[in-house]
Amino acid sequence: MTDHTGRDAVGAVWRIDSARIVGALARYTGDFALAEDVAQEALAEALVTWPREGTPRNPAGWLLAVGRRRAIDTYRRRSALDEKYAALAHNLGEGGVVAGSLPADPAREVEDVLWDPDQIDDDVLALMFISCHPMLAREARVALTLRVVGGLTSDEIARAFLVPTATVQARITRAKKLLGSARVPFELPSAAERAERLGTVLSVIYLIFTEGSSASSGRDVLRLDLASEAQRLARVLARLVPNEPEALGLLALLELTAARFPARTGPDGEPVLLDRQDRSRWNHAAIARGRAALASVERVGRGLGAYGLQATIAECHASAESVEATDWDRIVGVYDALGRLAPSAVVDLNRAVAVSMARGPAAALPIVDRLVATNALANSHLLPTVRGELLTRLGRIEEARAELLVAIDRCGNDRERAVLQGKLADLDGDTP
Repeated sequence: MTDHTGRDAVGAVWRIDSARIVGALARYTGDFALAEDVAQEALAEALVTWPREGTPRNPAGWLLAVGRRRAIDTYRRRSALDEKYAALAHNLGEGGVVAGSLPADPAREVEDVLWDPDQIDDDVLALMFISCHPMLAREARVALTLRVVGGLTSDEIARAFLVPTATVQARITRAKKLLGSARVPFELPSAAERAERLGTVLSVIYLIFTEGSSASSGRDVLRLDLASEAQRLARVLARLVPNEPEALGLLALLELTAARFPARTGPDGEPVLLDRQDRSRWNHAAIARGRAALASVERVGRGLGAYGLQATIAECHASAESVEATDWDRIVGVYDALGRLAPSAVVDLNRAVAVSMARGPAAALPIVDRLVATNALANSHLLPTVRGELLTRLGRIEEARAELLVAIDRCGNDRERAVLQGKLADLDGDTP
């Protein structure tokens, strides 16, 4: 196995199973910060070992086994055979590893690793609620949860927040130290505490899905592992709090958005824009699930929140036979309501796109220009992309070209950058 292949295997397993591994380690150790630390140590060891010796038959079990042994080593260093270590060794013994006789090779240990689906759900949810503990600042809660639950790197989180990577790393480090010093127990919080932390948990799931549905960097437009994990977490959370309209609204939004994934990319992985997608390839089972979740929001009877409104917009797209047949006026109206409920520059930008489809680019350009004037989305490629498209439709080619050059410079995803470069080439071809 080459180094490149081995590292790719490590990355793939980590993306899929990191939350389960950290959650299981947190349950075993009772120490959230230690669990994340030893999981990272296991990941580092895999990056060295797998390229040299090959990917183990049970890769997630290998990482969990190494993490558990690193946890034991940590407690040995702290205090040899003290009460804490004895309790930890006993708990590990229940997982099939006999205390006091740990094998030197994790490959001999992973055969006994069993993943109980119910326990996994509890572990990951507990992990999320602990990451969203109210003692942490909101930015730290989101960054920490994206790291330990979503498996995102510090660079990816930084791009999601439009802040430097060093800032994200500092937030994560401080959050782990604070949770460790406060000895926050690893367990699902009470119903009252869950309600207090639910908003942040929902935002974290949404950000994980957003990174999966529109990757901020790399070669792929979609990162289905992240998007699928966010959908799974949203389903579990909706079961846990079935009377919370925003949990159901988020689930509806994720299902309806993911339904378009099969048509979002072409044979070579290139992005396919909405007006060119083959709608027969949309996942109609996912559309049905999304509509059912949206109907459940209405049955709860407390009105649509921000996620429910976004799900309503996604449902408008799902029910239309084409871009031209889409009810753009209704979408504009829903964006108006969303802007009042949860104002943001992204909502305003998306509303501008809808206005351009309903009333033409001239009606939408002032909305975008106001965002430019306030320096909104300064590090994002989305604003110059939309402005470039509007200017193109208005025949202002040189101005459109300047906007696309800015968008290309800011875009971190290789595939999306190629689409922007194609649009720029088309403009250059139209220039006299």
